[in-house]
Amino acid sequence: MENQMIFAWAIIFCLAVAPVHGQYYSRTVKAGPRVEKITRLHFFFHDIRSGENATAIPIASPNNTQDTPTYGTLYAMDDPLTMESELTSTLIGNSQGLYLDLSRERTQFTAIFYADFAFTTGRFNGSSFSLFSRFSAADASSTIREMAIVGGRGAFRMATGFALLRPTWSNTIGDAIVEFNVTLYHY
Repeated sequence: MENQMIFAWAIIFCLAVAPVHGQYYSRTVKAGPRVEKITRLHFFFHDIRSGENATAIPIASPNNTQDTPTYGTLYAMDDPLTMESELTSTLIGNSQGLYLDLSRERTQFTAIFYADFAFTTGRFNGSSFSLFSRFSAADASSTIREMAIVGGRGAFRMATGFALLRPTWSNTIGDAIVEFNVTLYHY
């Protein structure tokens, strides 16, 4: 048994030391000039928590009783993106991701939001951008909220930028329609 332990430690030591003393191939190439593009997008986001066809569902919540039942709840979403505010208007893609409800105050929704906005039709078919930011209904006196764009793929490779959100409809259950005006800087 002792010999097996010594052998196991010797293998672990060898594996840990090898990458430190090993060599690897690397070559740095100077990047050529890149032309930054600006793309502006406008669409509507439909977050539906109620009914049989909910697009956002709770996947984890704290195991305690409290006055605010959604505080600390993690939601998974697969929300449709449309051209107009009606859910029946032209579908242009979907937003898949997670958001964590952070508000103890029942009347003010606050969340950390991560989502990939993927386009499935038109000029940007197959492209997406990623949004990771805090959303708070209490941030400003204005109804427009700003969120950060942190990446993208396809036509939006290496995207940065911002999204201006304006809720156009919501109910007490948590369903909402949000208008997005997005400005992307990408290559």
